[in-house]
Amino acid sequence: MIDLGISKLALIGAVALIVIGPEKLPRVARMVGTMLGKAQRYVADVKAEVNRSMALDELKKMKETVEGAAKDVNQSIQDNAADFEKTWADATSTAVENETTEALTEPMPEYRHPKKNWRLKQGAVPNWYKARSGMRQHAQSGAARVARFRPTRFH
Repeated sequence: MIDLGISKLALIGAVALIVIGPEKLPRVARMVGTMLGKAQRYVADVKAEVNRSMALDELKKMKETVEGAAKDVNQSIQDNAADFEKTWADATSTAVENETTEALTEPMPEYRHPKKNWRLKQGAVPNWYKARSGMRQHAQSGAARVARFRPTRFH
């Protein structure tokens, strides 16, 4: 790297003043400043691009390691599932053999329709819902219903 001290910068400035002249020096200095700014921005953009590409490479490596780990986990799960299926098939085949001998001695249970207990299902509705929707909450006799809805008399 170029080592520029104060003395060297003063020497460059004096030579530029003599060569360019005092009238054109401010314009040239502005142009040099803008070019240096553009060069710095360009270098910063290149650095940012290199950093992004390095981060992208790291992410790709991380993705590959995660995918490898996922494949290993998937393979182990499939192996365990196959072992479980084999064990399950062995266990159920012996259980089915035992149940077939028991099933011949036991009668089949009687079929019950699922709507047989509709009163229990009606009782499962919460009271706040019954009050909000206008459902009856309590059983009333006919006389009580008539008394409830009888118009009141004015005294």
